[in-house]
This record gives sequence, structure tokens and C-alpha cells, in this order.
Amino acid sequence: MHEEFMQRSKKTVRMPMVMRRLRDPDINPCLPESDASIRCMNENNYDKERCSIYFLKYKNCRRFWHSVMIQRRRNGVNPPMPTAAERDEILGAMGKMPY
Repeated sequence: MHEEFMQRSKKTVRMPMVMRRLRDPDINPCLPESDASIRCMNENNYDKERCSIYFLKYKNCRRFWHSVMIQRRRNGVNPPMPTAAERDEILGAMGKMPY
């Protein structure tokens, strides 16, 4: 009985598919901004006012990449969301962060 319990407890815990997708940098272009806002909330006892700049950066990031995705769809480019490597190239060509 004890041995059976030990085998069950050794199983790895897997993130649900939705969480894995949100943590994938090829799918979520605003992962660093998301992590920064969550970290700010944790460090500031969930005081939203102290983290508003991080929320704004995340919102602007989402807005920017959404507009890129819409334009790529209109142009027939697949996948509509650029990969992480493509996004680095786009941001590098711009010379500065657009958000």
C-alpha cells in the first residue's frame, strides 16, 4: 500500500493546456509584461494603483501585437501572430519599443 502511494505521488504535475499556451513565448507576445505585472502585484500586496504602469505596458503590448496580427491576417500571412524570433526582428527593425 505504501509503495502504491509513493508511485502516485511521484507523478509529475502538468500544467493545463491553456496555461502552457499562455506561457509559450511563440504564442504570447507579452509574456515579459505579463510576468512583470504579476510580480509587481505580488511585491506590493496586490495594490493595483502601485502597479498601474505595468498594466499599461501590458495593455499597450497587447494592442500593438493585436494590430500586427490583424494586418498579417489581411495580408494572408500565416501564422497571423509572428513567432518570438520574428517579433525580435520586427522590434529590432523599429529601433525602439513601440509600447
